[in-house]
Amino acid sequence: MKASLTKSLLVAAGIAISFQACNSDNEMNNENEGERISIIPVEVSEVDRGNISAYYSNTATLEAEEEALVMAQVRGTIKQIFVEEGDYVKQGQVIAKIEDVQYRIEVQRAKATLDRLTNDYNRNKELYEKELVSALDFDNSRFEMEAQQSAYDLAKLNLEFSSIKSPINGVVSERFIKVGNLVGQDAQTFRVTDFDPLQAILYIPEHEMAKISKNQRSEIRVDALPGETFTGKVERISPVVDPTTGTFKVTVFVEDESNRLKPGMFGRVKVVYDTRTNIRMIPKAAVITEDLAQSVFVVKDSLAFRKEIQTGYVNGRNIEVLNGLDDGELVVTIGQTSLQDSARVNVVWN
Repeated sequence: MKASLTKSLLVAAGIAISFQACNSDNEMNNENEGERISIIPVEVSEVDRGNISAYYSNTATLEAEEEALVMAQVRGTIKQIFVEEGDYVKQGQVIAKIEDVQYRIEVQRAKATLDRLTNDYNRNKELYEKELVSALDFDNSRFEMEAQQSAYDLAKLNLEFSSIKSPINGVVSERFIKVGNLVGQDAQTFRVTDFDPLQAILYIPEHEMAKISKNQRSEIRVDALPGETFTGKVERISPVVDPTTGTFKVTVFVEDESNRLKPGMFGRVKVVYDTRTNIRMIPKAAVITEDLAQSVFVVKDSLAFRKEIQTGYVNGRNIEVLNGLDDGELVVTIGQTSLQDSARVNVVWN
């Protein structure tokens, strides 16, 4: 009986020891697993120095600074067309011709009449000096000659207008006529567009007026040429504010030596009104904003610490740091939403 009791106690003790060992192993595994879970992978970026700009941004459609509708100045039939759409023309260049036979005849007739009246005037002048004709007859002959001189000049002008000329330098962007068309006075014949410079018209809220001034640098991107940035400058600023919209008009000239920009392209325009040099900046993705307060997580010795900061200008993907960070510190750019202060992290460089 006593031997049986002793054997039972030994078995129970063995079971207890085994149970305790299992519990100890489980607790160690749980601790190791918890330690692994607490290490959070994050991407970081170093506090850097550089230049950053403040700008006003808006959208606009590019327009030509100079564009002219070429109108027929006399009536007639189109005899010749010398240019096509896309051709470059110079100011004063003949780009089409109206049949001019009638206008040449009118010039000849006006000239013949003028010659006759000029002779009459010269003869009456000699007679008047000899007091052989009255002053009234002399004056009438002079008036007739001067009136005919005007008629002759008008006939020559109409003959000249039969040659349709470009009023500006530029590119023929539209042609409205064909050979054989009968056009009337003031009929549209061509549209000539000067692509240099192109301009973008912005309507900026009145509270931005103090920031905008002439010759400020501008950056332009158009949807038709993704990834490319063109430069320009503020050329004109309207001195008045439109009371219905609360905006004022700003004209930006766009520089494009490659001639790839065209009127009608839709783009985004940035007017740079201030630039700060050699300032601290970080990726704006690193900044956490809560209740108007801004902070970042700074990594040191594989631990992440939360720091409050003050920021300034934002430009592209970077933001200016006014206070709260030192050069070379590492800030978390991805993964900060999962962090708590003093969390252990695994750093992945950005």
